[in-house]
Amino acid sequence: MKTITKKLLIDRIADTKGLRRVDVKDVVQEFLDQLVIELGDGNRLEFRDFGVFEVKQRAARMAQNPKTLERVPVPAKNTVKFKPGRKMRESLEAAPLVETGSNNGAVTPPAGARDDTRRETKPEIHMGPAVAGTIGVNAEASAVSR
Repeated sequence: MKTITKKLLIDRIADTKGLRRVDVKDVVQEFLDQLVIELGDGNRLEFRDFGVFEVKQRAARMAQNPKTLERVPVPAKNTVKFKPGRKMRESLEAAPLVETGSNNGAVTPPAGARDDTRRETKPEIHMGPAVAGTIGVNAEASAVSR
């Protein structure tokens, strides 16, 4: 699995469309800035066939410091959820499974878990932190980017 950067995508778009890289970079950056602003304002972003981004609130919870075993409160926070659209789902279902991690994509069951090889598995969607299922969004960050 390769990591595709924003720079690489900008280069591809510029080459494909015959545009200057600096112009494509400005448009892509403005698009991403607008995504952050809208999500920071709590808006839902829907791109037909691609997917939907929406802000969800994670509830406050109690966690445990692994070093001291002390229980600590974790406050509620906003995260971004991404739900893939139809074309993306179809593309991912048709693509070969992606190997991730050091175990060549094999799923390692927890200790003592039953080995059930008959169970059908679905491919995971790995999109990176900028688009992944949950990334933190806070009002301060969106206010700064405006």
